[in-house]
Amino acid sequence: MEHQSKDPLHGKTLEAILKALVAHLGWAEMGYRIRINCFLDNPSINSSLKFLRKTPWARTKVEDLYIEFHKEMKG
Repeated sequence: MEHQSKDPLHGKTLEAILKALVAHLGWAEMGYRIRINCFLDNPSINSSLKFLRKTPWARTKVEDLYIEFHKEMKG
């Protein structure tokens, strides 16, 4: 019997997390919730990934937002 992780980030790439959030919230809402230019000024997946991979505090905020979103979807 396989053990499934309860961590919603388990097995998710940053790209998959970002795409799920954009699909659910849109760029404008993400920019409102996490005030970073890559979400506010001409947003794209590639520019956001580049920034988030270099900026640990921003990546943490995106991951936290995904966990919140994941809980909403399950509950």
